[in-house]
Amino acid sequence: MTLENTTQSPSFITKLKSINIVNQIIIAIVFGVILAVVSPKLAMSFSILGDLFVNALKAVAPILVLVLVAASIANQKPNSDANLKPIVGLYLIGTISAALIAVALSFLFPVHLTLDIVGASANPPQGLGEVLTTLAFKIVDNPFNAVITGNFIGILAWGLGLGFALKKASDSTKVMVDDLADAISSVVKLVIRFAPLGIMGLVANTVATTGFETLSEFTHLVLVLIGAMLIIALVVNPLIVYIIMRKNPYPLVLTCIKESGITAFFTRSSAANIPVNMELCEKLDLHEDTYSVSIPLGATINMAGAAITITVLTLAAANTLNIEVDFATAILLSVVAAVSACGASGVAGGSLLLIPLACGLFGINSDIAMQVVAIGFIIGVIQDSAETALNSSTDVVFTAAASHHITKNLE
Repeated sequence: MTLENTTQSPSFITKLKSINIVNQIIIAIVFGVILAVVSPKLAMSFSILGDLFVNALKAVAPILVLVLVAASIANQKPNSDANLKPIVGLYLIGTISAALIAVALSFLFPVHLTLDIVGASANPPQGLGEVLTTLAFKIVDNPFNAVITGNFIGILAWGLGLGFALKKASDSTKVMVDDLADAISSVVKLVIRFAPLGIMGLVANTVATTGFETLSEFTHLVLVLIGAMLIIALVVNPLIVYIIMRKNPYPLVLTCIKESGITAFFTRSSAANIPVNMELCEKLDLHEDTYSVSIPLGATINMAGAAITITVLTLAAANTLNIEVDFATAILLSVVAAVSACGASGVAGGSLLLIPLACGLFGINSDIAMQVVAIGFIIGVIQDSAETALNSSTDVVFTAAASHHITKNLE
């Protein structure tokens, strides 16, 4: 009887594993704050958990981006049955617009972060010319050096080059590269599983060291991020849809937010929301040959929310280091953020692990960039949910707008 009861009763570890990672992070933040209030000295000793988590991210992110980008391009399959050009165009316009809105809000409501900048280095560029020169040299960096030093611009360039070269490889080689990407993604997922512990250490040490001022700082950051996403969802996207369809865009936009965005907010995965979007496209009477391709594609490259996250957090890091950003450089950041965001869906942690790439434009080193990434994980409970809701609902908005435009032209 005793043995039977023991077998049937789930262990504490099993119960803990059954809690999804979002709730685990919320619990970790609460524990971190309580620990900092009750025993600040003890809380500071927990900083090692945060340091280990940040260093683990620094270790896995470069190789992940390199292999993931190469595998994604190498395994792309042409789809001649679907007219995707208008939809892809809308995806890119929407993503770049999101980055521009993020720049505007960051200038209007500048965010400053509390970072450990003792001994950190940053070499701010003197202008757009220097930025472009730095960008060019980062692109042609040795691939091994790029991975070791965390040069994400060089890593992205080599990933693209290898991906296009591997498109001509045999199917077995492509499968091997894809399997390698899956294996590395599994390692990253393992690291992310320890996010609650790392975040508890970060929160406990931050609150114990700086008090609750930092929490209000995070509130400011979240408001800027969410504000930018709401402007895209409720102002920019409807404007784009109106220009294409020439009729009231809000019935379509609000329907997509209600039936796609809300679900995506809680699943926090554009890929997991693909079946929901497919069903919604069917309800909207769209062309199956089009949405069956554009929806999965949008889950990969339509990343307005990710572009906002990358832009806002990068400019926050620049503000913290007193780096002056001129308008031309901010526009360049918008383009880099938009391009970077197109690959964010394949990365565990999404847009956060691509922040170092954008930070590289301002000479901000990897140590500082990864502290910003860690802050992103702290606010990720809200930020990532809202980001996914915007990305996924916009997939259907733009597919529907372009499809109706195509239908009208055919008629």
